[in-house]
Amino acid sequence: MDFALSNDHVFLQDSAAKFVNEQVDLSPLLRPGADVSHAGYDRLWSQISELGWSAITVPEAYGGLGMSYIDLIMIIGETGRTLAPSPLFGTLAGAWAMQAAGSDRQKSEWLPKLSDGLKLALAMANENGSYDSTAPDVVAEPAKEGFKLKGAKSFVVDAASADAIVVSAMLDGRKDFFIVNSGAPGLDVEILEWRDITRQVCKITLSDVNAERLEESNDQVWPWVRDRLYLVLAAESAAGIKAVLDDAVDYAKERIAFGRPIGAFQAIKHQLANIAGVSEAAAALVQYAAWALSENDQRASLAAAMAQSYASEQYKQATHRNIQIFGAIGFTWEMKNHLYYKRARCNAELLGSPASQREQVVRILEHEAA
Repeated sequence: MDFALSNDHVFLQDSAAKFVNEQVDLSPLLRPGADVSHAGYDRLWSQISELGWSAITVPEAYGGLGMSYIDLIMIIGETGRTLAPSPLFGTLAGAWAMQAAGSDRQKSEWLPKLSDGLKLALAMANENGSYDSTAPDVVAEPAKEGFKLKGAKSFVVDAASADAIVVSAMLDGRKDFFIVNSGAPGLDVEILEWRDITRQVCKITLSDVNAERLEESNDQVWPWVRDRLYLVLAAESAAGIKAVLDDAVDYAKERIAFGRPIGAFQAIKHQLANIAGVSEAAAALVQYAAWALSENDQRASLAAAMAQSYASEQYKQATHRNIQIFGAIGFTWEMKNHLYYKRARCNAELLGSPASQREQVVRILEHEAA
């Protein structure tokens, strides 16, 4: 089995790298008091949607590009490497929920709009950050036209930027999925003080908000979407590890101490070698998970959980080592090191901790053994 990237994959990656290198500017965030409102969050979106990134894995029948998850991680890796602020994560999440839970009519109505710049979000987590809770944090009730939603969801990525939000809600004792327009009366969106200021994370409150039920909602929708979101976070983290490694290597060559570049000292070499090792391992896990999801392999859920658990945890460690190599300057506002450190910490918690994903891996293996 050949896991080498094709020429097409490399070309896609290079094209994405060229775009983000030219367009992403983190300088407004490198000062005390900066928050996500200074990130230029929607500035790149028209170009991203024109490039088709938000619809890259959507089937061509619904206006997407119909490409593989290996193609997707070529792009996600570059946005993760540069911490590109945009509502791409939320839009991918919402689009996948529509793809998994929507009827043909609903998918034909909504998904082609991605190419025109439609921005989405997916509201799954409760106020404690749990994505699998069966508590009725949002309840759906039948109305004259469609449904009404009551309750609250938290940790909703990109909700403030979204044109529509896919919300999970309890209906007749089970969780179904509903579409809510961003301007709907009774919908309140609050941007949370999230540690990672390159990503917009929100709380939404719904008070008798009109909603349309996604007609094919079932218990398998969230696990299907979750596996793909694991892949996105893992791809961001693997690329982030490589970014902080390259940054630390460049600095270790330039910084002089005791008449020598600090990279000549064994203590620094060991730190760099450690990051290099985990970078290769994380990249391999991400590529395998992308292949498994693309091929609908029976190990896809296992591979996605393994990739997210390993890459996110090692990203935290790599950013910590990166700051150590830079020394005192590494945690000043003017340096971008702290932005990577914050992204790493948040990627390791957004869909549950690495430990929770390892528990999921164990459950999958136990089920296979049984």
